[in-house]
Amino acid sequence: MNHLSGRTALVTGASRGIGAAIAKRLAAEGADVAITYAKGADAAAKIVAEIEARGRKGLAIEADSADPQAVRRAVAQTVQELGRLDILVNNAGVFPYGPFEAMTLEEFDRTMAIHARAAFVAAQEASRHMSEGGRIISIGSNLAERVAHPGVTLYAMSKSALIGFTKGLARDLGPRGITVNLVQPGSTETDMNPSDGESSDEQRGLTALGHYGAASDVAAAVAYLASDGARQVTGASFLVDGGANA
Repeated sequence: MNHLSGRTALVTGASRGIGAAIAKRLAAEGADVAITYAKGADAAAKIVAEIEARGRKGLAIEADSADPQAVRRAVAQTVQELGRLDILVNNAGVFPYGPFEAMTLEEFDRTMAIHARAAFVAAQEASRHMSEGGRIISIGSNLAERVAHPGVTLYAMSKSALIGFTKGLARDLGPRGITVNLVQPGSTETDMNPSDGESSDEQRGLTALGHYGAASDVAAAVAYLASDGARQVTGASFLVDGGANA
């Protein structure tokens, strides 16, 4: 599988979970891949080792997505060390959960900074280096379109911003041949949301398929959107949620 041979990707927040699966899938498709991480240098180094084991170049960059300057530096370092940037995946995320009345402004600011502002800043910087065929893909959430239980108001709000961002940026970058799309996972087996967690039975019950997804399911959607086969797809949102929003 070398659909992405000769291309370079940057995946934010990719030391574990969905981001790690995306980084490894893009490398398997032939891309050189840079990843960012805020914590866990050892975990990030392991992902880079797996990328390199596939015969691709890998790069781990410490960068907190809540810091816009760190986001800008990550893009610049990717281009400097890997030579180019063709694919940006805005994946870094947090999961604020709890009663609406208990949410603090600090939680609000950090969540919006990581989910919305970081995607804006990374795309703005990355697009300066992209040519025709460039790809910008953000990882949202099915909760942006349907909230089936309480406690996730801030999370859903922050992820819904990516819908408008994707549609607007697709218009702005379309004339340059750069596509912009959004993947919206549902319940996915990760450290952040394990399939044997406190609310896992409830989450499974909301799906049409009756089970959690795997991080590789989300990575497969990203790999498609990054490929030449998706050259006519832009401004679109893809649910990967087992039918939870059906």
